[in-house]
Amino acid sequence: MAHTPDVRGFFDPATHTITYLVSDPATGQAAIIDPVLDYEAATARTSTRSIDGVMAALRDAGLTLTTVLETHAHADHLTAAEHLRRTEGVPIGIGERITRVQTVFAPLFGASDVSLDGVAFDHLHADGDTFSLGDLTVEVIHTPGHTPACVSYRIGDALFVGDTLFMPDYGTARADFPGGDARTLYRSIRKLLAFPDQTRMFVGHDYLPEGRSDFRFETTVGAQRRDNVHIGGGVSEDAFVAMRETRDATLKAPQLILPALQINIRAGALPPADADGRSYLRMPLNTI
Repeated sequence: MAHTPDVRGFFDPATHTITYLVSDPATGQAAIIDPVLDYEAATARTSTRSIDGVMAALRDAGLTLTTVLETHAHADHLTAAEHLRRTEGVPIGIGERITRVQTVFAPLFGASDVSLDGVAFDHLHADGDTFSLGDLTVEVIHTPGHTPACVSYRIGDALFVGDTLFMPDYGTARADFPGGDARTLYRSIRKLLAFPDQTRMFVGHDYLPEGRSDFRFETTVGAQRRDNVHIGGGVSEDAFVAMRETRDATLKAPQLILPALQINIRAGALPPADADGRSYLRMPLNTI
């Protein structure tokens, strides 16, 4: 059907992230959503192994990459968006409120090269914006709560929700990052759950809850509304907020939060090289 994109997910076991290759069957135009740049923390080495695999699949299928889309500035993995812009000549899109995230984190890392107007990205998408992917229409849905800048993308009958929701048996995103808010998250989720039951939903991560041994990343709006362990079955806003705030108080910071954020607020670019020609990450002490 013309309104149904082809979707292929690529699971990264190191960060439990799914990168999506989404394409229009009629034209072969494709988008990559939330691309992963591999990072080895012990040696501070980056590689493009994961995104190279995505691009190999794209070429094998005869697709044409036209855009890279980010659901938010991730705290758990580095983005390969800049690598794709540099090697494939495609633009990077993200929610317009990325500027709020840059304003918080650029000073933390002494990132004076980061412009706080989102200029690192090519397209700053507002809630309700639409644009074409071949014959398909991409709709941007502002879904804050996990971060203030989170967006979801509706492409035909598919929703790409980033970290806002996980699989029904795992629940919902944390809301304790700067600018995050559990009550706002609840309202964003209810907005997503208002779509028709049969709408396909693709999540940004999967972790294995007790009793499941296979990684999954596709579900439906109906399954989330009915079965999600945090918000399914008509859970009230107050009950959700109490659960989420209690749970978040027990969570540790993501392992890669410091390297990830200072790369991701730059759209995946490395920090400018020092006089010795090397790029350095900064690790502010006693701040997270």
